[in-house]
Amino acid sequence: MAFSKYYTLEEARSTLEEIRTTITEMVELKHALTEKGYDVYHHQYFGGHGPNGQKYFPNEMERLVEIVKDLSERGIEIKDIDKGLIDFPYIRSNGEEVYLCYMHGEPEIVAWHPLEGGFGSRRSLEEL
Repeated sequence: MAFSKYYTLEEARSTLEEIRTTITEMVELKHALTEKGYDVYHHQYFGGHGPNGQKYFPNEMERLVEIVKDLSERGIEIKDIDKGLIDFPYIRSNGEEVYLCYMHGEPEIVAWHPLEGGFGSRRSLEEL
């Protein structure tokens, strides 16, 4: 088994309701940092050598790190910060490990995909 935590569909939906505002905040923080010219993946301003001239990270980055850490500790995988794309590990009735997939703006979890397939291989929950 690849994950320490697996969600049922009901648990994933319930957890999503708990974190929906956090996902929105994550997307907004990433957008704000990009607008400031900050590269969240390299922890520096674009073209810079460090966090900034004052040797600390922007407040938005500090909060973004808290969010990523919290979601990771819950066993939720963040696939795309800009899109608010997250996955919940799930085991199908046939024993296959897959992801329940959610993207910011969707009304609820409406899709799943194989571990190796990614967003492009999303399928309807009806096929779960």
